[in-house]
Amino acid sequence: MTEDTKKAGEPVGAVHIAHHLASSDSFQTLFQEGMSLVEETAMYLDGDGREEAKQLPRPASLAYATESMRLTTRLMQLASWLLLQRAVNEGEMSREQAGSEKNKVRLDKLSSATGGPSWSDLPESLRALIERSTRLQERIVHLDTMLYRKSEEPAEEATNDNPVASQLNKLHAAFGKFG
Repeated sequence: MTEDTKKAGEPVGAVHIAHHLASSDSFQTLFQEGMSLVEETAMYLDGDGREEAKQLPRPASLAYATESMRLTTRLMQLASWLLLQRAVNEGEMSREQAGSEKNKVRLDKLSSATGGPSWSDLPESLRALIERSTRLQERIVHLDTMLYRKSEEPAEEATNDNPVASQLNKLHAAFGKFG
């Protein structure tokens, strides 16, 4: 391995901005936001949400039960991912160990029926929590993709000495495909 390459197959001079982002103050903010949302949701579902659910007609009550389970599942998966990443940041586990463990975390299959027939019948507080959790999920999925995409997916290398193509390849390696 040379000084210009980090792993076999990676372009020379590849920038790994995601690793810096994942250990920055931005990650700490994301972590706090995620954990606060978990706590806020638990308090809502055990308190006001329980009372609001009792007031709902039967179809909306079933939608409430379904969406609250989806919300809880989503937040537990997101919290698991955040805790794994924090363990990496604090040196408690390697990125490779976290990558192996994170395969047990489902980030991509956590949907909600926003806009479905019963969506508007759900309490506003529950809908707001669901929307915030899906935005958090999108941000985490994006960071996860940047951090753990397969190293076998290097940017296409320039076939000539074109400096623009070389720079574009480096940007592709750092940020994925764009455009």
